[in-house]
Amino acid sequence: MAKPPQYGSGPFAPHGLPGHLAGFVEALRAKGLPVGPAETVDAGRVLTHVDLVDRNVLKEGLACALVRRATHRPIFDGIFDLWFPEALGSRSTRDSALEVPRTPEGDIDIPALRGMLADLLTADTPEARDELENVVSIIVDELGAYRSVGGESYSAYQSLQAISPEALTKKLLDGLLSTPGGPDEEGGTALQPFHEEVAKRNAAELVSRLRSAVENETRRRVAQRQGRERVASYAVPKVAEQVDFLRASDDDLVALRKSVAPLARLLATRLAARRKRYRAGAIDIRRTMRKSMTTGGVPIDLVLHSPRPARPELVVLCDMSGSVAGFSNFTLQLVHTLREQFSRVRVFAFIDTTDEVTEFFNAGSELGVSVSRMIREARLITYDGHSDYGHAFGTFVDNFSEALTGRSSLLVLGDGRTNYRDPNLAALAQMVTLAKHAHWLNPEPARQWPTGDSAAEAYRQLIPMHECRTAEHLAAVVARLLPV
Repeated sequence: MAKPPQYGSGPFAPHGLPGHLAGFVEALRAKGLPVGPAETVDAGRVLTHVDLVDRNVLKEGLACALVRRATHRPIFDGIFDLWFPEALGSRSTRDSALEVPRTPEGDIDIPALRGMLADLLTADTPEARDELENVVSIIVDELGAYRSVGGESYSAYQSLQAISPEALTKKLLDGLLSTPGGPDEEGGTALQPFHEEVAKRNAAELVSRLRSAVENETRRRVAQRQGRERVASYAVPKVAEQVDFLRASDDDLVALRKSVAPLARLLATRLAARRKRYRAGAIDIRRTMRKSMTTGGVPIDLVLHSPRPARPELVVLCDMSGSVAGFSNFTLQLVHTLREQFSRVRVFAFIDTTDEVTEFFNAGSELGVSVSRMIREARLITYDGHSDYGHAFGTFVDNFSEALTGRSSLLVLGDGRTNYRDPNLAALAQMVTLAKHAHWLNPEPARQWPTGDSAAEAYRQLIPMHECRTAEHLAAVVARLLPV
């Protein structure tokens, strides 16, 4: 029978509950959550006021103290389940009113099991949820167990493959479509498509709940055998801001898009504060020292430079080829949100040739729609659709060089991989000369810049190049580089 864990002793905390909490906080920090001493102290106070036996209350109390952003909650939940598991060992089904259906040979009857799971998932009562936990425990025990080099272990993938989520979804869908009150009773055929769509979404949501339950149970079992630190290192993802752009999955990119708005607000606040600070002008050292001659060399009266007259212009040139499209999309979204901080923003995109795409990013436009229109309508490909930085830079100089002025800041986005074609260093040098400021943001690790078909090492001799592998890197670089 599964035993409720004692968080202040045993395998959970060699130094008691405070030590266990400290380990939990360190695990959150390792995944990128910004948890400082103040939040840790608040979490300690939470432990003195909540009922430690009520796991849900404990979870929500610690989340209030330790989680700052909604996008960080899934990472917190994953770490919490490892450090504060529901139980130790296997769950017992002695008190269960249900028994897992079996074949005459004693194996689990998979088709009948799907029927049981469908009934438990659709019931959605406290009793059904408890029974579902017991059934999931048996599934992981008997269908997910396997022998490895280190001994017995468990696989959520193996458990789910045995159940076949696709077959379970079909069974749930058949049940939902046959429930009383469907469209055949009152709405006729007019409501049939709507009813089917609702049933499909409900079935997908129920199967997702089962998948999460199997994954959580598997993670709990494996953590008990291998150690929660080891399991956390690979089973719990990092925060979206720390995921490499070039390795980001579709889910990671969705999470990154959600993080753009708060990130842009933070950068806008920093830029506004810097601009306010510079309105009076920076100290003119030369004129201040000259004036100090009247006071015996003591610079009592400071002389300031004349303030800058207006907000700067920004010119963005981004590679939209498949290898770095995710990075460029995210950066364009950030720039799009920050556009009010500049007097003018012009955006140019390229794959093997360059075209202006500013019109697709007008104020109020939806970024996803803008990017789709840009890919569909802009002239980014001339011949084969592979990255050609040299030809793209040459096209920009020939057709759009007037975009760069003495007030412009040029931002180049891309990995600098030219497919062994002419890098056209002269064109880039001319662009850097025309702009007041110029910087290149590269999503590849700096150690890879001299490898393969990359011309990054040659380009960085002409323009400052910055490694921007994650959203955190990008925010830091943008906040530091963008002029006021």
